Amino acid sequence: MMLDLQKFYQACNPSKTLVVSNPLDRQYYIDFASVRGGRIIEELKENITFFSPDEPTCELFTGHIGCGKSTELLRLKAELEEKDFHVVYFESSQDLELGDVDISDIMLAIARRVGESLESQEKLQLNEPKGLKSLLQGIAKLFQVELEVSAEASLGIAKITAKAKDSPELRNKLREYLGPRTKGILDSINEELLQPAVEKLKQRGKKGLVVIVDNLDRVENSQKPWGRPQPEYLFVDRGEQLRQLKCHVVYTMPLSLRFSNDIERLTQRFMVNPKVLPMVPVLQRNGTVFEEGIYLLKQMVLARAFPRIPEEYRFDFIKDVFDSPETLERLCCVSGGHVRELLMLLYDWIKKERRLPLSKNILDIVVKARSNQMKLAITDNEWELLRQVEKNKQVRGDEDYRSLVHSRFVYEYCDRDGSWFDINPILAEAASNR
Repeated sequence: MMLDLQKFYQACNPSKTLVVSNPLDRQYYIDFASVRGGRIIEELKENITFFSPDEPTCELFTGHIGCGKSTELLRLKAELEEKDFHVVYFESSQDLELGDVDISDIMLAIARRVGESLESQEKLQLNEPKGLKSLLQGIAKLFQVELEVSAEASLGIAKITAKAKDSPELRNKLREYLGPRTKGILDSINEELLQPAVEKLKQRGKKGLVVIVDNLDRVENSQKPWGRPQPEYLFVDRGEQLRQLKCHVVYTMPLSLRFSNDIERLTQRFMVNPKVLPMVPVLQRNGTVFEEGIYLLKQMVLARAFPRIPEEYRFDFIKDVFDSPETLERLCCVSGGHVRELLMLLYDWIKKERRLPLSKNILDIVVKARSNQMKLAITDNEWELLRQVEKNKQVRGDEDYRSLVHSRFVYEYCDRDGSWFDINPILAEAASNR
């Protein structure tokens, strides 16, 4: 079968998130749940639809950046919509400056996105939000901007947040104004937006309202002026306010918080344990090859090349893409089961080789370049820690290990016995040679 290399290249774009409700994207989707240690998205869905359909729930979802969280959350959105929930999904990075975030920024972003979604999708008209209107008028006066604040408060919030995102000076002014008013903001959002919306949605036959706030896992580990790390400040110090919204909410949170000394306080604030999306395992704890994980990763690659060919026949066409089946296996193994890392390697490989079949020699060059790039950032002390992880398959909660996980030098996996860790395979050979 003739494979269009350009289309294959475009289908492997690592920056594109699959929207499983889109039939064109769904043909590329592979469900890794069977090898990731649990039915994570099903659990999130059941907590909303079965256990607490009428009571607000709040969930935390985390994992390495690029491991597939956004794709899974969009799948959750589609499945909840099939259950008659109105779902508002948004990427917080579009509204927030992730190096400098405060609780009021998140609240306003949620209010804006919910308002826009209800107006555009449901044509839902709520009563005039007097509290939010008063707040926005105060901010407009502070910013010295003209602002028409109507019942569609989301328009005013969008204008304000766009200005604040682009200006540290305006963000500071906004914080000073909103800080003492946080409780009032939360009350106004609940009483004037979320609770009335849930009631009207149920009158229309909907089961409720779900807000999915993606990309909060990308908030930077910068320190607030008083010295508190930003992730701990948002999710621990202010976590109770994040969970007080009167609808179902799912937040992504930084993976590094799982290794923080404040993890127990965090779980007490939210009353849930964060759900973790681990890597797709290519090895087992004992170092033996994990065939099922590699099989699914191969399917992911081949689905990008031959989306219309049924799964059971795709392996017949490996040699149309790669010079040997072993070359495809090496790609999957060296990725460590990190979905975006695999696609990035493949993307660079296609760009470098520009012809089919793709050869192992060029893959080795791409992997070597990636390894050299990663090694530049690793200190002697970190090399020693990496060897300890490789030997013990464990990560401790101190700052050095936390840095290794954040930098994706170490990956997290999950099996029947729980979480375990291993060094990024791209670094494994380099670590053994030091």
